[in-house]
Amino acid sequence: MVLELRAEEITAIIRQEIESYKEELKMESVGTVLQVGDCIARIYGLDQCKASELLEFPHGVYGIALNLEEDTVGAILLGDASEIKEGMTVKCTGQVISVPVGDALVGRVVNALGEPIDGKGPILADKRRPIEGRAPNVVQRQPVKEPLQTGIKAIDSMIPIGRGQRELIIGDRQTGKTAICIDTIINQRSEYEAGNPVYCIYVAIGQKQSTVLGVMETLQKYGAMDYTTIVAATASDPAPMQYIAPFSGCAMGEEFRDTGRHALVIYDDLWKHAVAYRQVSLLLRRPPGREAFPGDIFNLHSRLLERAAKLSNELGGGSLTALPIVETQAGDFSAYIPTNVISITDGQIYLESDLFYAGIRPAVNAGLSVSRVGGNAQNKAMKKVAGSLRLDLAQYRELAAFTKFGSELDKATQAQLNRGERLLEILKQPQYRPMPVEQQVSIIYIANQGYLDDVPVNRVKDFEQGFLQYLKEKYSRVLEQFRVSKELTAEVSNTLNEAVVEFKKNFR
Repeated sequence: MVLELRAEEITAIIRQEIESYKEELKMESVGTVLQVGDCIARIYGLDQCKASELLEFPHGVYGIALNLEEDTVGAILLGDASEIKEGMTVKCTGQVISVPVGDALVGRVVNALGEPIDGKGPILADKRRPIEGRAPNVVQRQPVKEPLQTGIKAIDSMIPIGRGQRELIIGDRQTGKTAICIDTIINQRSEYEAGNPVYCIYVAIGQKQSTVLGVMETLQKYGAMDYTTIVAATASDPAPMQYIAPFSGCAMGEEFRDTGRHALVIYDDLWKHAVAYRQVSLLLRRPPGREAFPGDIFNLHSRLLERAAKLSNELGGGSLTALPIVETQAGDFSAYIPTNVISITDGQIYLESDLFYAGIRPAVNAGLSVSRVGGNAQNKAMKKVAGSLRLDLAQYRELAAFTKFGSELDKATQAQLNRGERLLEILKQPQYRPMPVEQQVSIIYIANQGYLDDVPVNRVKDFEQGFLQYLKEKYSRVLEQFRVSKELTAEVSNTLNEAVVEFKKNFR
């Protein structure tokens, strides 16, 4: 009997032997650097590499695999890549990039990798999270119905923000976008003192180091760093660090959300983030699309912002609120990146340069700004007094434009103009002075009731400050009751009417 050797069997046996040998030696997937420069490396080999896998380079440098091609892998380098040379060996780690999360980061300033840069020593976090995560599905969410108070009258009254919402802040440079976010963080101080903190994560993308330092000093001055983390990828940092910074900040916020707490994450700003991603993509030879942005630029911001959510009670009821900022060029909010982010978010606060230069600050354009969550996430008392505020202001602007033609006005029109002027005046608010919601409701209520109609416009701010001080001194019990109940009851209304009449008698 002749023994036949079949090629298939021999191949199978050899392959099995090789696999067992690999298992014994725990062989690593390795590759060789073919080309390096501009924070990009092209690597030959790495057969087992997966998309977005963390790669280990010599000298303690790490990278992320973004392009998986037939023979090569395109990776972005994190950190100082000056010592990486052609011919060096690269290893797969089998992991995706992660950052430290939890209470250890509160009050700290970190870079995009979660490493401390504030000189306060190492961060001893006992947990890490991947920077990329899956957004909660519909079943895991619940409707946004709990307000996130910004302390800014123009926003809390007309464009309410709820916990779990994504509200875009959009406008030209130097119109007060960051100021709104800083005021919102400062306003969470009262929640922190009440034992129900909203943990804030401020992500600075592509800003000057001096600007980030200024933000930190402001937050320290007002006691807001006690519940805030700053993630900084400054203009001097390489593009890959600016690209991953928002995802790192989001992962830190998700830890609070998933443990039944509340978090607010601010991305300042996503225009610079998109530019950093465009730079990385073009260097990786990805095909450019509109305005040279890669084809997945919409997906980039979508998968970031969709992670903001109000979780169901079964999952702890925690929330992650996102306030992305986008800078426009010459008021063009119909450009590519602004329209992308507008379509992803649940509304936008549009800041206008003309209003800012006219002294109306915050320079919120009430006509173009909207909150798609609406009154569901608004304090009941505020909803009651501010219901007609947007309409009154819109009518005032229309009438004010009409009166420029110099036509004579009837008494009703004059009264409407007078009321509108005073409403506009009380919505002006100095920076770093967020106002408790009970005080906001009180001043908007007396303005709607016409108590300010006979107060000269240039004295309205004095009247407001004096009246609120009078309320604190003489009617603090009612204000406290109002703050707890969050409803404008008949008793509170009568008290406010009585207090404003008393105060007007002595106002000079």
